[in-house]
Amino acid sequence: MSEKTVQCISPVDGSVYAERPIAGAKDIETACARARAAQAEWRNASVAERAEYCGRAVDAMLAMGDDIVPELAWQMGRPVAYGKSELRGFEERARHMIAIADESLGDIVPEPKAGFTRRIAREPLGLVLTIAPWNYPYLVAVNSIIPALMAGNAVLLKHSRQTLLVGERFAKAFEEAGLPDGLFHNLVLSHTQTADLISGGLVDMVCFTGSVPGGAAMEQAAAGRFIGVGLELGGKDPAYVRSDAGIGQSIENLVDGAFFNSGQSCCGVERIYVHESLFDGFVEGFVDLTREYVLGNPLKKETTLGPMVDAKAADFVRGQIEGAVKAGATAHIDEHVFERSEPGTPYLAPQVLTGVNHQMSVMREESFGPVVGIMAVSNDEEAVALMNDSPFGLSASIWTRDEGAAEAIGERINTGTVYMNRCDYLDPALAWTGVGQSGRGCTLSRVGYEQLTRPKSYHFRVRAGA
Repeated sequence: MSEKTVQCISPVDGSVYAERPIAGAKDIETACARARAAQAEWRNASVAERAEYCGRAVDAMLAMGDDIVPELAWQMGRPVAYGKSELRGFEERARHMIAIADESLGDIVPEPKAGFTRRIAREPLGLVLTIAPWNYPYLVAVNSIIPALMAGNAVLLKHSRQTLLVGERFAKAFEEAGLPDGLFHNLVLSHTQTADLISGGLVDMVCFTGSVPGGAAMEQAAAGRFIGVGLELGGKDPAYVRSDAGIGQSIENLVDGAFFNSGQSCCGVERIYVHESLFDGFVEGFVDLTREYVLGNPLKKETTLGPMVDAKAADFVRGQIEGAVKAGATAHIDEHVFERSEPGTPYLAPQVLTGVNHQMSVMREESFGPVVGIMAVSNDEEAVALMNDSPFGLSASIWTRDEGAAEAIGERINTGTVYMNRCDYLDPALAWTGVGQSGRGCTLSRVGYEQLTRPKSYHFRVRAGA
């Protein structure tokens, strides 16, 4: 990769799948100026008018689905068998945020007070910068792009170099929707340019999804600019299978939660605590179902587990597995049974570990790959203590037939989302947020609109007579 371009190196075969020039200083300056000018008009458009444009953009994106699915496989390795699932989620989130915009952005009117008119309005921030990741490139980007536009802002998108074509798809969808010129810009930027864009005071809000170090870099760049920085960072999400859980349902959903997208999900299940009375049967069923995955070329329909994003990421997970086994853990999957699983490549077989503990990296550090550790626990107290023994807190799932128990346990877990009998899913009607090193701020739901607007209070004394 030269200093003037960025390349997408496909995990499928190591080839250069896409290469684009990095934006020049003049390009960035022009994009910001055009965005500011367009936003000055856009903020005066009604919510209904904005919804028309955004709805047409969603339609345009969905119409590109047949091209997007293989593009995703080439860019980041997700099997084509699952490609449409991201677009379904994209549509669900976008349409929900469009539908609730009018109510979410409406005035807040306090109780009447004689002689006064009072209200709180929600005003757009101005220019929002979305920095999106490669692992769910449409799903994560849409969380802020559509709500930011619906709230009356202009948007700059800086997408991951691994998914260069996704930003172009967004730009094309908005162009086909007839979005007013200048409101949305897809920019190919280096890390340095991104930091300069923020520290230079050119944007009014940053919506970042990525690593913990990346989040720290965003905060550093924004220091002294007094702008909002929304951060969705890492995860080490736990699951707790209680003694009264439906074991079949738990196994089926937790295997998928651990290994979908090759485990490359911020809210993927990375550690599981199972009540000792169910432990042996749970592990046996979990391992049997894991062995049914087909690792291979993501462009083939029979493939259910594609490569990780690159060999470095895969080797990190291999190192975690090897370290755990050396420390006494048991690996239940023979990696050699999976034909494409080879050291030094992005292709990595799924792995299930028992005999693990919290001194092991695989139970402490984010893996972001197809490995999960399973521990036996004797009661709710032990499970809660272990679930909370982490610097991360994005989501946690409880598997039980007792909703009251799930509620009580959920109140004690340090996490942004508590699930009961499901995992690894974002409901757009609920706030998506994290605690600790999983980040801060919020996307989706009515609450998600709050960080994309600023409150403005109107306090009028009404005088009687002339």
